[in-house]
Amino acid sequence: MTTDISANGIHIRLAEEADFPQLVALYREFATFEKLPHRMINTVEKMKAEKDLFHCYVAETPAKHIAGYVSCFHCYYTWSGKSFYMDDLYIQPAYRGQGLGTRLVETVIAYAKDSGCGKLRWQVSNWNTQAIAFYKSLGAEIDNVERNCDLVLG
Repeated sequence: MTTDISANGIHIRLAEEADFPQLVALYREFATFEKLPHRMINTVEKMKAEKDLFHCYVAETPAKHIAGYVSCFHCYYTWSGKSFYMDDLYIQPAYRGQGLGTRLVETVIAYAKDSGCGKLRWQVSNWNTQAIAFYKSLGAEIDNVERNCDLVLG
């Protein structure tokens, strides 16, 4: 699923290289929302160099403004096999409450199913009660078992 026109004219599509500047700005915005702006070190140049690893859907307005995005990738879990990981889901505040988050997640779910994945996984911050409620409304099981382990290599 790459395009889904809605009544408000915002459609969902795969991100393209031309979107990288807008996406990097949104990544900064999201990092600030998450209270971790110092962790956002990605750049347009880095994205271009690593674009073969990049998979993302954007919610685009008729004026070509990206109002939100969801980044994701294939992975393999030893307990469940081929899976899909939803890294970030972010909608700009002015566009929240219009169903864009649901449409982006539904696009990821459809893609994961179509590509033969048995599971979709993602993370949510403990303090983000709105996101937790949203994910639960989609049927997600949210546990408190695992924690992030990041080892910065560069």
